[in-house]
Amino acid sequence: MENRPATLPPRLRLELTRHRIKPGKSAEVDEWMRMLNNRADECRASLDPERMAVEAIFRLTDEHGEWLYWFELSGDAGEGLNEDRAIVRDHIAHSERCKVPGHVAATPEVLLLPAPVEHAIRHWASYGAIADSE
Repeated sequence: MENRPATLPPRLRLELTRHRIKPGKSAEVDEWMRMLNNRADECRASLDPERMAVEAIFRLTDEHGEWLYWFELSGDAGEGLNEDRAIVRDHIAHSERCKVPGHVAATPEVLLLPAPVEHAIRHWASYGAIADSE
């Protein structure tokens, strides 16, 4: 990350990206988001190998169109999307049908995490699941 804020711990990535929804695809985006919510357990299971600590999707409609915003906080040791998982394949298929290719990324400026949350996220991002005793 070029402009890494001082408040972003080492080995973590912080991203906010904006993706334009193709005209006429609003109903399919509804279906896509419903699928992700209905299959949340499958989605969560894919986060571990990705070392994705937080992933949130927001939707916005303005005078320029309809947008999806992705907020991601992850470790740099993640393996990325694994298309062996059905949920990942379905997610990618919706993405390709609904989003205009490419995206705009915001520049992170500040990340504020309470110490216990930072510790848990840094551990997760580097090693995966946290033992119950920690």
